[in-house]
Amino acid sequence: MAAPNFRTLDLNLLRVFDQVMAERNLTRAARNLNMTQPAVSNALNRLRDALGDRLVGRSGYGVEPTPRALALWPAISDALRQLEASITPGDFVASESTTSFTLAMADATAAELMLGLVEIMESDAPGVSMRCVPLTTRDPRRLLDEGQMDVAVGFFPAVLADLTAQAQAGGMAAFDHQRLYDGQYVCVMRKDHPLSRGPMTLDRFCKARHMLVSFSGRPFGFIDEALASLGRKRRVVLTVNQFFTAGRVVAGSDLLTVLPRHFIDVTGRADELVQRELPFDVPPVHVDALWHRRQGQRSDHAWLRLALAAAARKAFAQT
Repeated sequence: MAAPNFRTLDLNLLRVFDQVMAERNLTRAARNLNMTQPAVSNALNRLRDALGDRLVGRSGYGVEPTPRALALWPAISDALRQLEASITPGDFVASESTTSFTLAMADATAAELMLGLVEIMESDAPGVSMRCVPLTTRDPRRLLDEGQMDVAVGFFPAVLADLTAQAQAGGMAAFDHQRLYDGQYVCVMRKDHPLSRGPMTLDRFCKARHMLVSFSGRPFGFIDEALASLGRKRRVVLTVNQFFTAGRVVAGSDLLTVLPRHFIDVTGRADELVQRELPFDVPPVHVDALWHRRQGQRSDHAWLRLALAAAARKAFAQT
C-alpha cells in the first residue's frame, strides 16, 4: 500500500479520530462533534483507507484502538490543540460557556475543594459543569494522556520527581503541575482507644492494628515506606479506598489509621476521634494539580486551573 499523502488528507478526519480516541465510543464522539454516528463511521473509514490501518475495533459498548492508533493519537491531539489555541487563544468566556470538565481526586481532596469550585461556578460560570471521579492511582499520566480527565488533583511524588528529572535533562515534559496546598498526616483513633492515653511511641504504633487508605488496594503506603527506612513495619489488617470510610470505621473500632489533619473536621466525626502526632518523621504531603500540556494550552483549561487554585486558597484560609 502506498504511503498516505498528507497534502490530500482531509484534516477534519483527524478531528473525528481525536474524539473517537478520547471517548472510545462512536455515539459520544458523534455528539461532541455535532455529527451523526453514521457520519463518524464514514469519516473513520476514510481515515482507515488513507492510513492503511483499521484504527479501532468494536469492544463491548465502545471501541478499542489498535497499536497504530495509540501511537498516532498523542501527536494528532497535540497538533489539534495547538492549532485551536493559536486560532482562538482567548475564546473562553466563563459567564457564557457550557463546557464540562472532568476532575479526578480523592474524597478527602474533594471535600476540601468542591464547595469552593461550586461557588465559583455559580457566581462566574453558571453554564459550566464538572464531573468529579475517584482518583485510583498515584500516577494518572496515562489517564490524562488518553483524555479521560482534564485535571488530576492529589499527591504525586514519583510523577513530580520524574518531571523534574526530565526538565533537568533538558527535555520537554508532556505534563505540567501546580501546587495547591500542603497537608500533614496524623494518627487517628476513636475516643477512649487505649493508645489515646500516654505517649505514642514507635513501638506502640507498630504493635497496633492498622487500617490504610489505599486507592489501589495495595496494603503498603508512604507511611510504610517511612517505617521501612527505620527498619520497622506495622500490621495493616484492612485497606479501604476512601478517607470518609476510614473515618467511619476507625470511630467504631480499635484500628488506627493515618489521615490528613485538615480532613478530620470535614468527616462529620471529629468529636468521635482523637488525633496524635506520628512518632516518626513524615514529610509534608504536597497536593498538586496535574494536567497534560496539550490541555493546558486551552483558555477554558486555564480558567479551570485558576478556579482550582482559588478554591484551595479559600479552603485553607478557613482552616
